[in-house]
Amino acid sequence: MKYYLIVGEASGDLHASHLMTALLKEDPKAEFRFFGGDMMSAVGGTRVRHYRELAYMGIIAVLLHLRTILRNMAFCKRDIVEWQPDAVILVDYPGFNLKIAKYVHEHTKIPVYYYISPKIWAWKEYRIKEIKRNVDELFSILPFEVPFFEQKHHYPIHYVGNPTAEEVRQFRAAYNVSDEEFRREHGLDERPIIALLAGSRKQEIAGNLPQMIAAARRFGGYQLVLAAAPGIDAEFYDAFIGGSGMHVVRGETYALLSHADTALVTSGTATLETALFRVPQVVCYNTALPKLVGFLRRLVLKVKYVSLVNLIADREVVPELVANTFSEANIAEQLKRLLPDGAARREMLEGYEEVWRKIGEDSPSERTAKEMVLKVKR
Repeated sequence: MKYYLIVGEASGDLHASHLMTALLKEDPKAEFRFFGGDMMSAVGGTRVRHYRELAYMGIIAVLLHLRTILRNMAFCKRDIVEWQPDAVILVDYPGFNLKIAKYVHEHTKIPVYYYISPKIWAWKEYRIKEIKRNVDELFSILPFEVPFFEQKHHYPIHYVGNPTAEEVRQFRAAYNVSDEEFRREHGLDERPIIALLAGSRKQEIAGNLPQMIAAARRFGGYQLVLAAAPGIDAEFYDAFIGGSGMHVVRGETYALLSHADTALVTSGTATLETALFRVPQVVCYNTALPKLVGFLRRLVLKVKYVSLVNLIADREVVPELVANTFSEANIAEQLKRLLPDGAARREMLEGYEEVWRKIGEDSPSERTAKEMVLKVKR
């Protein structure tokens, strides 16, 4: 069978690569063609575009690169029709992928499967109409999405487990580097580590990292270690970390979290990863015009929280400093509460166990692959 996959960012590349591996187990003759990244390429198949050519975030960035985005979209549509896959698999990235779904539905008979459903429960809930019309099967990785889609919108979906939880479990089972070895490898001393996960896109990093560093540097008994995002050049970080005494690890975020004491994390999948490694965290997300965004957030967002940890728990397990609450002083205040032996730290760790229970222990890549292959063969 032939599978055409489309992802738009680093996390999608990771999750799609595991799905491709699982598809090969179910369908050893599977052929892949994709918009993706290095991890998907390592599994095999033909990469026609790297996700970095798609990953523009924010209105200004999208407008500046609109011609590139439209050119890639037009190419993707033509490429799918010419290759005639047995299924199109979309992974998150709804701004691009829902348009592809519409085109495929209207111009072909190729089934469209969506893995890691669009987060329309947060905003743009009207997209449910597009999903119902253009997506044949939707595979969810967040347990709270089931009642949203099935009860509220009467659209049956598959909850298949969470790929981040699966990846963390696999990593922890295989990881055997001692704390001493990790520190020696990265030139770290014996002080406890504050990990900084500042996002995967340049706009996020530029908006969040300077104040995250400034807040963390207030704690002299700790050392700062930045998890560099894949695809972001070291030179880009230099403008922010010069003179801060910060250490940088690249491609070793899970290893860093295995040894970190606390963390400052930009909202996104990294908040869930940090929780699953049981590292107390402060969730940070800076925006332009923070007061306006803070006001609009109450009007536009349909959910109380922005971090996956709190959304899954359905309560505030981790503090969220977003838009008008994001500041160096607030970050430092929340970070101080999470230092060892504090009640807030213990409560957060108890909340993490609740998140683990709600996610479950299913392998999402394997469950999704089984479902997809069965449906394609019918």
